[in-house]
Amino acid sequence: MKFDSPAGQNPIDQLKVVGRPTDRIDGKYKTTGTAPYAYERHDVAPNQAYGYVVGAAIAKGRVAAIDQEAARRAPGVVAIVTTLDTPRLERGMMNAAFLFGGAEIQHYHQAVAVVVAESFEQARAASHLLKIDYVAETGKFDLEAEAPGADPVPGDSGEGSGGPPENRIGDFEAAFTAAPVKLDERYTTSDESHAMMEPHASIAAWEGDRLTLWTSNQMIAWGKRSVAKIFGLKPENVRLDSPYVGGGFGGKLFIRADAVLAALASKASGRPVKVALTRALIANNTTHRPATIQRIRIGATPDGRITAIGHESTSGNLADGKPETAVSQTQLLYAGANRLTSMRLAHLDLPEGNAMRAPGEAPGMLALEVAMDEMAEKLGIDPIAFRIINDTQEDPETPGRRFSQRQLVECLRLGAERFGWARRNPRPAQTLDGRWLVGMGVAAGFRNNLLTKSAARVRLDREGRVTVETDMTDIGTGSYTIIAQTAAEMMGVPLDKVHVRLGDSDFPASAGSGGQWGGNNSTAGVYAACMKLREAVATRLGINSADAVFSDGQVRSGNRSQSLAEAAAGGDLMAEDFIEYGDLAKRFQQSTFAGHFVEVGVDRFTGETRVRRMLAVCAAGRILNPKAARSQVIGAMTMGVGSALTEKLEVDTRRGFFVNHDLAGYEVPAHADIPHQDVIFLDEVDPMSSPMKAKGVAELGICGVGAAVANAMHNATGVRLRDYPLTLDKLIDRLPDVA
Repeated sequence: MKFDSPAGQNPIDQLKVVGRPTDRIDGKYKTTGTAPYAYERHDVAPNQAYGYVVGAAIAKGRVAAIDQEAARRAPGVVAIVTTLDTPRLERGMMNAAFLFGGAEIQHYHQAVAVVVAESFEQARAASHLLKIDYVAETGKFDLEAEAPGADPVPGDSGEGSGGPPENRIGDFEAAFTAAPVKLDERYTTSDESHAMMEPHASIAAWEGDRLTLWTSNQMIAWGKRSVAKIFGLKPENVRLDSPYVGGGFGGKLFIRADAVLAALASKASGRPVKVALTRALIANNTTHRPATIQRIRIGATPDGRITAIGHESTSGNLADGKPETAVSQTQLLYAGANRLTSMRLAHLDLPEGNAMRAPGEAPGMLALEVAMDEMAEKLGIDPIAFRIINDTQEDPETPGRRFSQRQLVECLRLGAERFGWARRNPRPAQTLDGRWLVGMGVAAGFRNNLLTKSAARVRLDREGRVTVETDMTDIGTGSYTIIAQTAAEMMGVPLDKVHVRLGDSDFPASAGSGGQWGGNNSTAGVYAACMKLREAVATRLGINSADAVFSDGQVRSGNRSQSLAEAAAGGDLMAEDFIEYGDLAKRFQQSTFAGHFVEVGVDRFTGETRVRRMLAVCAAGRILNPKAARSQVIGAMTMGVGSALTEKLEVDTRRGFFVNHDLAGYEVPAHADIPHQDVIFLDEVDPMSSPMKAKGVAELGICGVGAAVANAMHNATGVRLRDYPLTLDKLIDRLPDVA
C-alpha cells in the first residue's frame, strides 16, 4: 500500500479497540517468568554449550600472542576461538567498531576470545587461564583535550536528526552582534550507558551453511542482513528470532559481539552455543551515548523575539564513527531569521558511540532548553511566554513548509495550568519547605516523526481467529498489544480473537523498534495487510469490499450478514502487504512536541537534589494505546532524570576505558528517586503521517525533561549548572545563605 495522500476516514477511526487503554498482552508472560528471552531459550536447540567472552585489557594496540594451553586443559572446555585464529570479520550494518578478528585493538574490552564449555562457570574459569600478550599504543581518550582539533563533519543519527558540518540561514554573526540582548554559553553532557535490564545475549546453531540466532535485537531485518554480511552468507541462510527483548534503548539496534561470538563458537564446537555479555562488556564492548561539548548563542530583541540562534556541538568517536547530532532540534524548534548549526567530531579511542534513546535531541535539548531559560531570565520574560513568542507553524529554515501538526503552545499552556505554574516564584531561592529549597522548571520537548516501510502477514482461520506475523520486535513497548488492537479494529473481532507473532526474520520485514518509529509504522503495515485480507474475505463471500462492514465477528453488506468464520470455511485466507510512503513527509515537517514540567527540592545544607513532581504534556498524533504510551513516556522521563542528576560513564583518560562499568557504579534512578509522574496526551490526529494518523511518542518523554530538572534547580537555588550530570559536588559550595 502506498501512502501518498492525507488519510481520510478509515476503519481505524471507529476506535472500538484502537485508542483504548488496553492491558499489555505480554504482561502476564513477563510477570510469571514465562516470556522467553534470548539466553533462556533452552528448548530451541539441544545440547547447548556456554560461551564466555574475553575482552581486551588495553584500549589501543594489538594482541601479540595468546597462550591457550592451560585453558584448553581446563574441566569442561569444548572449544576456544581467539581473535588471532580469525581474520578480521566484515562489519555489520552501522557498526563503527570491528566486532572480532585480527590482532588490532580499537578500544578497551574489544572481544579477543570466546571460551566454550559445558557450563557457564567452567567457561568463565577457563577464560582466566588464557595468557594474552599485548603491545599497547598511546591512545586518545579525553574529549576536552581533543576537541580543539576536532574536524567539521556531517551527521545522521538514522533516526530523523542530522545535518551538514555547518548550516547557515541568513547572517548569524551580524545578527547576533547587533542583538540588544545576547546569550553565549557552554554546556557539556556526559558519556552514558544504555543500562538495559536484559544483557546482550544470543544462542547460535548451525545446520550446514544455515545459521540461526535466538538473540536480543531491536531490528530483525537489519540484523539478518548484517549477519549475512559479517559471515559471507546468503541472507536466506540466516534466521534471527527475537520474540521478547528486555530493553534496548538503541543499544540493540545493531548486531553486537554476543551474536558474532556465539556463531563462531557454535561453528568451532559443532554444538549450539549461548553467549551473554557481562555488564562490564556491555559498557565497554558495545555502544554508548557519546559526551558532548556544546556552545549556544541566542540574540533577541527586548520584547523577546529571537533574531539569531546558533548551536555548535563537538563529540568524539572511533575513526569511522559518527558525531552525536545534538544540534538537530535547534534547526526546527524556534523561529529566528538568522541561524547557525554545526557539528565537529574528535577521533577518540574509546568504545563506539552510537544510538541511545533519542540520539541527538536528548543531549542537544539538555543544552538548548537551559539556554532558552537563561535567555528568558536575561529578558525578564516568563520562560513559557518566551517559548510561545518564538513558536512557529512552519519550518524556520524552509519558509512555506508547514508542520503537519504543531501544538507546542497548547502543551505548554495546558501543562502550566495543570502543574500550577502560576504559583512559581520567578525569583530564585525564595521557596522553602523545611530544609529544602524548592523550585519549578519547564522545557519544551521535540522529536521528529520518522516514516519507514513496514510489512505484515495476516491470516484468517475457520474459527474466525486472526493471526498476525511480522518481524516487528517488542522491546517493552507494547508492540504485541497495539498490533493486536490494529488487527482487531480492522477485522471487526474482539482482541482475544487475535494472535500476534513477532520477532522472527522468517516473517515479513517490519519497521523494527527504534527512534519512536516502530508503533506507527508497524501498525500501518498491519493496516495495509488487513485491507488486503478484507478484500479477500469480501471476494470469498461474494460481496463488494467497499460496502462491507466488519464488526462483532461479522461481515455485513446491506441486509446481508455472514460470519468471518464462514469466509474461511473453505480454507484459511491469508494476505500480506506493506506500507510505503510518498512525499508527504517532504511537503510537511512531521514532528512531535511536549511540555515538560518538574518540581525539585534541593537540600540547602548538602546540595542533594530530589525530584518532587513531574508532568509531561504530549502532542504526538493519535495515541494507539494510552496505557502503553504513558508507560513509555514515564520511562523516558525517568531516563531524563538520570541524564540530569546521576548518569555518567567515568573515563579513565590514561587507560581508555569506562571505570564504572556495572550497575553498582553507573547510577541509574531507582524507584525511590522518582515521584509520581503525570502524562497528558493532547487529542490529536495527524492524517499526514500514516493511515493510523499516529506518530511516535517514546523518545519524546526524554527530550527536554533533563533541562526541566536543571531549570527547576536554578529556580530553587539561584545556581546555574551547565555541566551534566548536575551532581551535588558542583552545587554545594554555591548554595545560597538562607536564614
